[in-house]
Amino acid sequence: MTVERTIAQEVEAEVRGHQEHDAAGNSKFGFIVFLLSESIIFLSFFTGYIVYKTTTPDWYPPGVTGLETKDPFINTIVLVSSSFVIYVAERYLHDRKLWGFRLFLLATMAMGSYFLYGQAIEWRSLPFNYQSGLFGGTFFLLTGFHGLHVLTGILLQTLMLGRSFFPGNYDNGFFGVEATSLFWHFVDVIWIVLYTLIYVWQ
Repeated sequence: MTVERTIAQEVEAEVRGHQEHDAAGNSKFGFIVFLLSESIIFLSFFTGYIVYKTTTPDWYPPGVTGLETKDPFINTIVLVSSSFVIYVAERYLHDRKLWGFRLFLLATMAMGSYFLYGQAIEWRSLPFNYQSGLFGGTFFLLTGFHGLHVLTGILLQTLMLGRSFFPGNYDNGFFGVEATSLFWHFVDVIWIVLYTLIYVWQ
């Protein structure tokens, strides 16, 4: 009777382990599919921008010959650097050092917030708006849609930071943090492409 119970418990534990593994695998697969769908949306925007720019005779609005690149370049450096910072935060969490995780996650959030602030300042100083022809419409659509993703990433990081204050919250895995970190890397890569299209290719 005891042997049968032991065998049954072992089988149950093995089945539970497979189920947990499948759940984690499905979550990661689902998140990857989500990022791929986001990539398709941005790719569509990029393609539209390229087509419009190469086929529109008067691309820039009247009186506009190009965009200022100094401040956007600084914002780009800050945002791209934040990818390395959130990676360090993730490593601290894997090492069970919550103080380091919180510190570097806060630094990532601050860098993302600085990027959004810089973008808001740029928007206010532009001599055109979203109604200023194809360029104005596509510029605000692309940068605004990306800015919305940056804001989403900051909110997700805030959630992950808050969860770190619940004892034992990350004892069973770090999927939430890993997904948030992957999303942030995705946002940074998208911005590099955007910066190249809008600010470098003038």
